[in-house]
Amino acid sequence: MFAVIKTGGKQYRVAANDQFTIERLPGEAGDLVTFKEVLMVGSTIGAPFIEGASVTAEIVEQTRGKKVISFKKRRRQNSKRTRGHRQDLTMIRVAEILTDGAAPTKTKADRPTRAAKPAAAAADETSAKPAAKAKAPAADATASAAPLFTAPGGDNDKLTKIKGIGPVAEKQLNEQGITTYAQIAALTDEDVARIDANMPFSTAQIEDWRGQAQELAKN
Repeated sequence: MFAVIKTGGKQYRVAANDQFTIERLPGEAGDLVTFKEVLMVGSTIGAPFIEGASVTAEIVEQTRGKKVISFKKRRRQNSKRTRGHRQDLTMIRVAEILTDGAAPTKTKADRPTRAAKPAAAAADETSAKPAAKAKAPAADATASAAPLFTAPGGDNDKLTKIKGIGPVAEKQLNEQGITTYAQIAALTDEDVARIDANMPFSTAQIEDWRGQAQELAKN
């Protein structure tokens, strides 16, 4: 049996055990959600919804969609703008399709929680963790302090001469070890992807800066 539900302004054809992503719903992995806006169950069509019908699903994870790049350029005005966006999504797994006001047979209380662990096992875990926790903050601090690149010696170039790099972006790049035109001009595609993943700049922006830096580095 299948059903058609409405959520996030979209319609989805679902069946038991189907797994897919929808617009972000509040909740954590393992939570159950109920969709009451059911437009169709089997051959029965609602007007617009079927009274007493619902679909329950389990949240698998909270995730995000692929990055979408928006690039806008104004002719003869020396104006370019690039923005990136990743849509917040929720991956769910359909549990049951219910009709005639039936209640779901599975609830969150049916699943074991961490509090249900035997006391002895919990004590063992607690005694085993302190040493690891003591080292974790230092490791995290070292990882967060390490820049993406190694800054060369000598004076820094004025990166704000590159169109699209302002004082804030220049400071962020300097903090990650990027201080000269030659560095930006020599960025590989792998370097561009690493900056895109770790800094608030898109691939299109960085590639544009690389082209400008190649011209500046010649001077």
